[in-house]
Amino acid sequence: LLRTHVQPALVLSVSGLNKSEVSAAFENRLEYSREGNRTVITLHNLQEKDSDNYICAEQVEGFPLLSASGTMVLVKECKKSSRGFYALLIVVALLFCALMCCTLCRVDVKKYFQKKKKKKPNVIYEDMTYNSRRNTLVRS
Repeated sequence: LLRTHVQPALVLSVSGLNKSEVSAAFENRLEYSREGNRTVITLHNLQEKDSDNYICAEQVEGFPLLSASGTMVLVKECKKSSRGFYALLIVVALLFCALMCCTLCRVDVKKYFQKKKKKKPNVIYEDMTYNSRRNTLVRS
């Protein structure tokens, strides 16, 4: 893998014996894997200075480098802002409150939370028949 325009350099070199050499600029930021004729190269934690045209090239004995068209990589500075996260959180909370207000306005809240009271009559029943009093009399 070569950089060709901004800072021409060798980024990754892999020999036929799978010995690899990674440039110091991409150490711990480059992974590659080979499967048959296919090679996958992944660059991590890209920085603005990594912007360049990258090409894969193969060296064949007796011939100069054979290369295919490259891939232009343009890295722009990306600032992570916690303000955006908090702003999104506030918007979501406000939308939730608005939804709750709309829902509660359509429902009669007083009726919903009011306990349903069933009036029970205050009735006392006494059995005044002679038979029932006779069973409770004390006998000597």
